Amino acid sequence: MTPGLVISAPSSGAGKTTVTLGLLRAFADDEVSVQPFKVGPDYIDPAFHHAACRQPCYNLDSWAMARGLTTAIAFKGADADMVIAEGAMGLYDGAEKPGASGYGSSAELAVQMGWPMVLVVDVAKQAQSAAAVALGCATFNPDLPFAGVILNRVASARHERLVRSGMEIAGLPVIGALPRRSDLTLPERHLGLVQAMEHPDLEHAIALAADTVRQHCDLAALRASAKALPPIETGTSLRPPAQRIALAQDQAFSFLYPHLLDAWRQAGAEIMPFSPLANEAPDPLADLVWLPGGYPELHAGRLSAADRFLKGLRLHAETRPVHGECGGYMVLGEALIDADGTHHKMAGLLGLVTSYQTRRLHLGYRHAELLAAMPGFPKGAMLRGHEYHYCSIIEQPDRALAKIADASGNTVSETGSCRDQVTGTFFHLIAPDV
Repeated sequence: MTPGLVISAPSSGAGKTTVTLGLLRAFADDEVSVQPFKVGPDYIDPAFHHAACRQPCYNLDSWAMARGLTTAIAFKGADADMVIAEGAMGLYDGAEKPGASGYGSSAELAVQMGWPMVLVVDVAKQAQSAAAVALGCATFNPDLPFAGVILNRVASARHERLVRSGMEIAGLPVIGALPRRSDLTLPERHLGLVQAMEHPDLEHAIALAADTVRQHCDLAALRASAKALPPIETGTSLRPPAQRIALAQDQAFSFLYPHLLDAWRQAGAEIMPFSPLANEAPDPLADLVWLPGGYPELHAGRLSAADRFLKGLRLHAETRPVHGECGGYMVLGEALIDADGTHHKMAGLLGLVTSYQTRRLHLGYRHAELLAAMPGFPKGAMLRGHEYHYCSIIEQPDRALAKIADASGNTVSETGSCRDQVTGTFFHLIAPDV
């Protein structure tokens, strides 16, 4: 397996995404081929990774994926010089109960793959005490391969000396120390970054992160510390849901896990992209229309007025299956009410009515038992995925598609819907539960 590193932090907000983007671009500029990965179910960061190093980024998730699938995806970096995987949340944060092959934490994945951990520590409001936090992260799991720390948001030369003295006492190598800079922050929406395609000047932001990392980190030491476990047997069972798949792809429909799309293509499926925002209808030769998640609430007026898209979607649904995930599911419904209270008519293929006027966060892993068939899976199939949205359900009159539970086994009320050949879920599919 390709040698790699996992970039993590004691908590969210420490700057690991900025550090990761800077490293990806800096190595790419040095003609070091880097394969990026994202630990966990986040579907926004991978687009930033792709922009930084011009290589597709894939999610690795031990809660949602069986070990064979995780390893198979990791082998997508087999031809690269090294792997850089960005962690999720804090280093040891994961689900309450284990899933397909673990709890989903960054530390767990580092142990499974043998990729040493680089800990990004926000030292803005501490000095020597930062070493105690870093030491706890490094030693909490004795099996964790640990490369060292990158200090972030260092205020001055004196501040850096104080923090480094604590790290020296703790026996932790300092690989870099980044200065505090307000211009290194990335714009956010809800709980995560805005989409890469919406960033006002993404290239400048990545170049700035790369310059900062190059000036203040030891890139040679980082590359030398990359390691991996010996290759192990891999396996995957991701079959395409149809032979010809019309896939909505634009700013309103952007969230589909890349490993699924790759698996569909590798199995011989033909992907037919189209843009509802450009008022394009799905290809009439498609066997299936798939509407991924995204931010339809930001474009509800345009979608409601997209007559060619809606007419083509309804025509397809008369004889062939249509499936929507989260935002795509909302568009299949009767109506979407935006944050201002404006009522936008949607496709009407399901009776679902959703509203952003009263926001409520729905976030977390989902385990589904299908109560009816959906494209690619029969009734009774067990699936794993992730839900992330702020909308409230006003009406959901159709038959429930699945029995849904969260990562702790608690029943979740967002069951999805089905009517005739149309299905929809609030969770984004990651993998079947095998």
